Amino acid sequence: MNSQRPARERAVAQATESVITRERFAQGKTYQEYIDSGIRNREQFDDNYSSLSISEEQQASLGELAGHSNGPDHMVIIGEDWCPDVYRGMPVGVRIAEALGIEVRIFERDENKDMIAEYLKDGEFESIPVYIFYNAEHVELGHFIERPVLANEQMDQLYAVLGDMRPEAIAQRIGHEPSEEEIQQARAEGRERYLEWQRTSETWANWRVAAVDEVIELLRGAV
Repeated sequence: MNSQRPARERAVAQATESVITRERFAQGKTYQEYIDSGIRNREQFDDNYSSLSISEEQQASLGELAGHSNGPDHMVIIGEDWCPDVYRGMPVGVRIAEALGIEVRIFERDENKDMIAEYLKDGEFESIPVYIFYNAEHVELGHFIERPVLANEQMDQLYAVLGDMRPEAIAQRIGHEPSEEEIQQARAEGRERYLEWQRTSETWANWRVAAVDEVIELLRGAV
């Protein structure tokens, strides 16, 4: 999900509404500071960062956007380390920032509820990650929430890998009422399947590429 607003509306809203001021931006962590801060799922963050390559076409598009007089100058990412959408999506956002040649600062959602309140998915859900792009005057150009359209369209593939983890579904598979230990074992096995799917699936890789493409279109519509 992504969004941009007309330039005048963005400028007025940013000046009168947003809690993400330049001063607040400066308080965020760099990506390196964030991943070195003892986060969970460090391996998944590192794998998603190292295995994503921005294509030449994407790099050219991002370079063109960066050179625009109203182009992106800095970026905020809001996330949490336990969330698969974040350990897939935050490294994508960082790669985009690197390709644009702009600063990025990381903020944890649960410690910055006033920030996420400005970027609720469908006006209701605190979905993450959130990317927020600003021009040199710190006027918001647009934002991207959670995952690309392609991922939403293909979520059935993820659910097929995980399997149904409700106790009643586990009972049906094993033929008796599961103990708490059996429930936890089934969920642990599902997580292992999920992590392996993340490492090897073209679907997971394609979602990262699609996120880059959506951000490019978002910024093209804003500059």
